[in-house]
Amino acid sequence: MRVPLSWAKEYVDLVLPLEGLNEKLTQAGLEVGHVDVIGESWDNVRIGLVADVRPHPNADRLTLVTVDLGDAKQIVVCGAPNVQAGQKIAFASVGARLIDGHTGQAATLKPARIRGVVSEGMVCSEKELGLSDSHEGIFVLPGDAPLGQPLREYLGETILDVEVTPNRPDCLSVLGVAREIAALSGQTVRPPVPIYKEGATSAMFLAKVRIEAPDLCARYCASVIRGVKIGPSPRWLQRRLEACGMRSINNVVDATNYVMLEFGQPLHAFDLDNISEKQIIVRRAVEGETMISLDGVSRELGPGMLVIADSKRAVAVAGVMGGLNSEVSDSTTSVLLESANFSQASIRRTAGALNMRSEASMRFEKGLPAELAVHALRRATQLIAETAGGEAAAGYIDAFPGEKAEQPIPLRSRDVNRLLGMDVGLETTKKTLESLGFVCRAVSGDGMSVSVPYWRTDVKQSADLVEEIARIIGYDNIPTTMICAPVPAYRPAPALVLKEKLRAVLTACGLQEVITYSLTSIENLRKVSVDGSLPGPTPVMIANPMSKEYECLRISLRPRLLATVAANQRYEDRIGLFEIGKVYLRREGELPSEVETLAVMLYGSRHPTSWRVKDVPADFFDAKGIVEAALDRLGVDATFVAVADPGMRTGRCARIMAGLAELGIMGEVHARVVEAFDANGPIYLAEVDLHRLLSAVSGECRYEPLPRFPSVVRDIALVVDAGVRYLDISDVVKSQPLVSDVTLFDVYEGDRVEKGKRSIAFRVIYQSDHTLTDEEVNKVQGKMLEVLSSRFRATLRA
Repeated sequence: MRVPLSWAKEYVDLVLPLEGLNEKLTQAGLEVGHVDVIGESWDNVRIGLVADVRPHPNADRLTLVTVDLGDAKQIVVCGAPNVQAGQKIAFASVGARLIDGHTGQAATLKPARIRGVVSEGMVCSEKELGLSDSHEGIFVLPGDAPLGQPLREYLGETILDVEVTPNRPDCLSVLGVAREIAALSGQTVRPPVPIYKEGATSAMFLAKVRIEAPDLCARYCASVIRGVKIGPSPRWLQRRLEACGMRSINNVVDATNYVMLEFGQPLHAFDLDNISEKQIIVRRAVEGETMISLDGVSRELGPGMLVIADSKRAVAVAGVMGGLNSEVSDSTTSVLLESANFSQASIRRTAGALNMRSEASMRFEKGLPAELAVHALRRATQLIAETAGGEAAAGYIDAFPGEKAEQPIPLRSRDVNRLLGMDVGLETTKKTLESLGFVCRAVSGDGMSVSVPYWRTDVKQSADLVEEIARIIGYDNIPTTMICAPVPAYRPAPALVLKEKLRAVLTACGLQEVITYSLTSIENLRKVSVDGSLPGPTPVMIANPMSKEYECLRISLRPRLLATVAANQRYEDRIGLFEIGKVYLRREGELPSEVETLAVMLYGSRHPTSWRVKDVPADFFDAKGIVEAALDRLGVDATFVAVADPGMRTGRCARIMAGLAELGIMGEVHARVVEAFDANGPIYLAEVDLHRLLSAVSGECRYEPLPRFPSVVRDIALVVDAGVRYLDISDVVKSQPLVSDVTLFDVYEGDRVEKGKRSIAFRVIYQSDHTLTDEEVNKVQGKMLEVLSSRFRATLRA
């Protein structure tokens, strides 16, 4: 919100220096993001009077202008076509910093000889002063502009660019910011009091209003002004609109925009003669209804959209934009002025659906009070009567189906002290709240009843009142005190600890954590399966999705992660990602089950690019190693069992098990799935259900002393059928007495073994509570080989 201080000064005395004012507003929650100073460079620019205009002796299009500055006169060469004697103008002396009208760059004014005549000054245009892009003629000041006064003192402006938070729609207005300044500086705010002459005919006789959608329109006020003359607005009004970033249109439309900036209430002016039967109907649009908006675009309206209509057709999209069929034009003589209160959710949906965000819709979306409508209406009626002439009808139309009784908020002084941690005092509390417009009435001892001013829609309960007290007193004035309450006892959070441990180990494995959207599309979910099936139950659909891409809650982390890998493959040749997030599984008649899930994806090289290592692509066992490292860190002894999955490559997919519990799945993503996401393969994936993983984690780490006696290490190479799994062999070996560990170190299939066979070599470590002898080890190993031979027809490799 841009707030010109000269405008705010009309409502409150500015007693604080600029820096102090900016700091107080920022500390109170209205951050001043930027300060624009208009006229900062007008050091040698003063107000002058054109005393005489004569033709240039050597040029047909130039004139010699005599400028009276009060204490001196100067003759300068001027080429503007609109210069006339008797005008008040902005005169720049030599040394002034101006904007070059041709290049747009700042330049210092120097003496110049123009067609034989020395000119030591300039009569300025708006562009040369940096006020606008107008360069067709000189800038003519009002006749009452004080002669000789520096232009900076007369037209200079300081504009605060205030960052308004979503809960403070009242501060999307100059008056709202002025109220804050008054409270922060101990001054009194002076809101404008609309006073204007009314005609004998009642507004309710000249027009009618009917609200057919009271759930979307809480209040609709309207006034009528007849005999207006459409034309340009006064220069002071145009300058204020321009200072706030709005362009001038005509005196009627400018008045509505002015009041919107002043009060924060959007208004709209209709040409009353173009309103059929002089009747306004506030209703929902009908299926297939269209309207051409003020920007000349034909808009198709949906049945849920709120429109302003007459007896025949829609004439405006409520709270968003008016219609071309009822706009105020040069021929307008009678105006119906609208000031209404619309449902913020309805306006937001409509503006988004039609892609018609505007200053008006932005304010309605924040939630405006219904009481504001009539105050803004009367002020705008006054301005139109003053700037466009005409006569305002008596009174105004007021349809108010959403009227609510005032609900005072009880507030106790001890609650204020408790929440702020300091003794504020009842009188200070009352004074602070009243400075913001609240009305306080004493109830008992340390209590009071507080009535909230209509413009403060964000204050709902006593804690909000305490926040207001803290803002105005100043957070930096709240003393620092030691904690007086007992420190809460530690509450274990095993799920949180689990996720933090996983993050630590996965990051140590070289992976990066990502966070993707929880919303996805049915199309993307079907992409992760070769057969187009969903990777889980039917997802929960979003009632009003922003787009097709975000139409449902995800039931798997795969789609977004695959899309992320695909998006980064053009920049990286080695990608390792993981995400810890929720998937949402539908439950009939209940809210969806939120399942915490870990997903890991691996693509590209095994190692970072380096001259020390050969570039080897990552494979299934790299992904398996990362999963094993994470589970080992949690103390989970995992096994991997072959399984089929519609999104994985056959033979390269395994179920992750912890005993009999299934934790998740891992494997190589099927080539057709990779292609569906416009990615390159191979890509390896692991998914783990963290709820099940947490159940598998024992939570206890037991210390085991180092063995006191030496171990015995034996390497064994067995020849088995190609279909025999190492996992089954390992289970047999580990089941033997004295065996403490077994590790696979070689698998061979080739010319040196029989066709259909393969060689599996593993290292067995024997350990006991005494020093083992060869006889003991040979005896155990012999029995182990007998079992392997009988179960798997395994033979020792020669």
